[in-house]
Amino acid sequence: MTTQILMASTLYGTATLAAALDAGCLPPADRRILLVSNNAATPETTPAVDGMPGFERLRSRFDDVVSWNATVFPLHPGAWSPRPDDVPLWERHLRPAWGLGDDDVTLVVESLQVDPALAVARIFADASLTVYADGLMSYGPTRNRLDPLVGTRVERLLHLDLVPGLRPLLLTEFDVPAEVVPTRAFTEVLDELADTAPVLPEAAGAAVLLGQYLSALGILTAEEEERLHVRMLRGAAGLGHTRAVFKPHPTAPARYTRTLEQEAGRLGVELTVLDTPVLAETLFARLRPALVVGCFSTALLTASAFYGLPVARVGTDTLLDRLTPYENSNRIPVTVVDALLPGPDDAAAVAGRRGALDTDALQDLVRAVGFAMQPRILPGLRAEAERYLAARLDGRTRPYFKRRRLTSLGLPGGVPARLGFLPRSATVRRAARTARRLRRTVARG
Repeated sequence: MTTQILMASTLYGTATLAAALDAGCLPPADRRILLVSNNAATPETTPAVDGMPGFERLRSRFDDVVSWNATVFPLHPGAWSPRPDDVPLWERHLRPAWGLGDDDVTLVVESLQVDPALAVARIFADASLTVYADGLMSYGPTRNRLDPLVGTRVERLLHLDLVPGLRPLLLTEFDVPAEVVPTRAFTEVLDELADTAPVLPEAAGAAVLLGQYLSALGILTAEEEERLHVRMLRGAAGLGHTRAVFKPHPTAPARYTRTLEQEAGRLGVELTVLDTPVLAETLFARLRPALVVGCFSTALLTASAFYGLPVARVGTDTLLDRLTPYENSNRIPVTVVDALLPGPDDAAAVAGRRGALDTDALQDLVRAVGFAMQPRILPGLRAEAERYLAARLDGRTRPYFKRRRLTSLGLPGGVPARLGFLPRSATVRRAARTARRLRRTVARG
């Protein structure tokens, strides 16, 4: 017997799994278990995947649904992993608990580099792995160095074709082949969910504004995020839209919407705020908006690539400057959206659905940024990154790179060429460390 355990933490991810199964992207199995994990900061106050409207339409693809939160309660699934000595004990515990017996287990997981997916992969140490990526992060490098005992078990990376032609960097250090989940299969699954959402406002043809709650990630302050939403509204109004629907992040505070409502009144825009959780793609299918505005949400790309809707990005310039550390895994999504999608100040580009770069140029940029983010994970990209920076670092591409980062890696665009030896000089680094120690000593004195 073969049992396939498929992990999901969002309805969007569950829809991706359903599409992969419908399209035959996953191998056959005698039994399929959907392992649901609610990774919200406070899972007790946030509905889990299997409690979301529309889940029952996807439920038939799986033989059983199991809660990972209940399995590890009272521990948080995103903050717990078994100790090395306890791994065999956990497998012996879970096999009878989940009715696995002596079945051969295969795993299909998301975000393998972090828990809870990493914890489950460690527990079932003999299971082959398929990773599926439902967002833009698949185009970036693996965020952490994976244990080879885990990474070498990954057989495939499944991903949505959010940017047609763009190849993922995720898990390429293990030569994992990437495979696209057919767009048609995915949109057909989304069509199944379209009529399961709660009653939506009568706002066909309005502009849809996508909130992301970036302050919860420490990327922006709450006040800055409120101003970001206001910029979205102003951008839509500037393009001539007099009706807008704001889809806030499910865990965002209510005061975000109050600020937006005040600005809508000042601009003369009829604003509707959704107060029920619903997939952005359901809005696209039901409302057929005239415009979608967001920061770097994956939904911007689904709107453009899957539904053919005009889109505009707002605030990516701020994010490119503020993301820390440089290897922050959101950097590639922000880079892709900034380079590929137009801003609302360029009405012709929004109407023509064109950004600054084509796919080939974007691929080169993503690989150069990916190396700068994770040079130890992707050392084979150094020569390619050097060529890119030497030839194409200019006013348009400079925001994607930090001079300090380029200097530390000895890449073109860092310190002036005549001082290029400095980052690689052990003597200079020792002198810099000594100077920093002396400065701290003087400051304490």
